[in-house]
Amino acid sequence: VQLQASGGGLVQAGGSLRLSCAASGGTFSSYTMGWFRRAPGKEREFVAAIGRSDGSTKYADFVKGRFSISRDNAKNTVYLQMNSLKPEDTAVYYCAASPRVGYSTSYPSLYDYWGQGTQVTVSS
Repeated sequence: VQLQASGGGLVQAGGSLRLSCAASGGTFSSYTMGWFRRAPGKEREFVAAIGRSDGSTKYADFVKGRFSISRDNAKNTVYLQMNSLKPEDTAVYYCAASPRVGYSTSYPSLYDYWGQGTQVTVSS
C-alpha cells in the first residue's frame, strides 16, 4: 500500500491544521492507521492512531485534547485535525498503516507501511 500525506504548512501558535493521508494499492479498511512525527534532532514519536476493527483511538499525552484522528474508509483517507498548535509541535508528520492489529497501537514496529511525511512548522 502507498501512503501520501498532505496538509502540512506554516501556522502561528494557537492555530490549526488538518493533515490528510491518502492510501492506495490496498484495502484501506483492513489497516489500523497511525500518525507519528519527528522533530529536528529528536527521535520519531507516536502521535495518534485509529483501529481498523473497532475504530478505537489512541493519543500521545502531549496531544490529548488538541489533536483528533479520524478515518473515512470510503475515501481511503485518514485525517489528523490539529488545534491549539504549539511551537513544540513543529516536526515532520508521517502516516503509517498496520495490517497486523485491529486496535489502535502506538508501537511503530507494528506499522509496515509509511508515507513520505509532511512538514508542520508552528511559529511563536
